[in-house]
Amino acid sequence: MNEEQTTDYAIKLDIFEGPLDLLLYLIKKNEIDIYNIPVALITEQYLQYLKMIKSLNLDLAGEYLVMASTLIHIKSKMLLPEPEEPEEEEEDPRAELVRQLIEYKTFKEAAAGLLERPMLERDVFKRAAFLPEELEKAPPDEDELIEVSIFELIEAFHRIVSRIGTKELMEIDTEKMSVTDIINEIMERLSIEKNVTFDQLMGEIKSRRRVIYTFLALLELIKLRMVRAYQASAFGVIRIFPAVE
Repeated sequence: MNEEQTTDYAIKLDIFEGPLDLLLYLIKKNEIDIYNIPVALITEQYLQYLKMIKSLNLDLAGEYLVMASTLIHIKSKMLLPEPEEPEEEEEDPRAELVRQLIEYKTFKEAAAGLLERPMLERDVFKRAAFLPEELEKAPPDEDELIEVSIFELIEAFHRIVSRIGTKELMEIDTEKMSVTDIINEIMERLSIEKNVTFDQLMGEIKSRRRVIYTFLALLELIKLRMVRAYQASAFGVIRIFPAVE
């Protein structure tokens, strides 16, 4: 089985996030000044994410590829030597991208603020007595859990699948499985355990193929709003909750 052709099951990634979301995630992850983006680093990481997404057969929206071309173009312009006597001051090649990111970030934060008002008690998890011990250790000034982005899930998945040996790829996999079956398994487990960490859900599996199917099942459940993924702090332990108690 080829690693690039893991399953014929496809999920449209654009229902979760867009290319600007991925750039904002990389900027936050690398603790980068949005006004001074190291384009070479961000372009490299962005292309790595696209490769991971394609390896899962997730259906990439065309905007992701357009943004990849834009980043490569900006990178190439910044590598060009500056003229000794420029006729006029040229705009930073990153300027338009920065404007887009700032505008999108502002709009997204405003929309999130409006969305929280009517849903505060229904959709926002508060730290309470029933939460597991590791979540209770969150900083005292942090009252809400942080919802995990699709890109953090993909990165966590990639860390797990990279630890699984490649020997399985040379063997015939006779286990019959479907994403629907695994969806049912996840929901049954959550009905008993109430919540589970991402590593508990994925890391206990030794089969590369089953790990991939389990991850796709998780994405489908998030898409259907049947489960939510949260962290007690940015880039912390990912924990999966049922969307409805």
